Amino acid sequence: MGKSNQTSIVQIARENGETDNALPLDLGLRVRELRKARSWTLEQAAKHAGLARSTLSKIENGQMSPTYDALKKLAVGLEISIPQLFTQPVKDQINGRLSVTKSGEGQNHVTVTYEHELLANTLSKKQMLPYRAVVRARSMDEFDGWVRHDGEEFLYILTGMISLITEFYEPIEMRRGDSAYYDASMGHNLVSVSQDDATILWVTSLT
Repeated sequence: MGKSNQTSIVQIARENGETDNALPLDLGLRVRELRKARSWTLEQAAKHAGLARSTLSKIENGQMSPTYDALKKLAVGLEISIPQLFTQPVKDQINGRLSVTKSGEGQNHVTVTYEHELLANTLSKKQMLPYRAVVRARSMDEFDGWVRHDGEEFLYILTGMISLITEFYEPIEMRRGDSAYYDASMGHNLVSVSQDDATILWVTSLT
């Protein structure tokens, strides 16, 4: 029960959110954005690329399809590679995403061994899954085998004490303030070893 439910939390997070269909790139718009990002006029960009101003204007307005030679000149002039002309910026683009989860307002998923509260649940296509968990399990017998899934995982003990049990290491007892970072494809389970159920912050990579 524990294994399937814990894995499903990660599966829910990976599958949650809208699926965006990639739109065909507008080359003219892309060239214009690259030019304006450099604060260049049409004349300046054309000069850098070694193209006529009218040619560059037609490319930006979708009035002509540039030849390979023109694409090469554009890439050299803009100091980028040809493939970058056809790909949207990712890492250099700041989109300012933000999600605030007030105390107790996360999405709850309760299992036999854990009580999960998913955080930042309003964001789709996250790279990380943060969640708060109450560790209810008291022994390995309560789990249906190892929990394991793709990615890496970080845990931080908020209250109580737990035992981090993995398939490759001896059990590690951890208390408030302790943390661990590990390969989530390695079998792993947590059990509370304090009088009260322990609470932890868990962050799982989704890529």
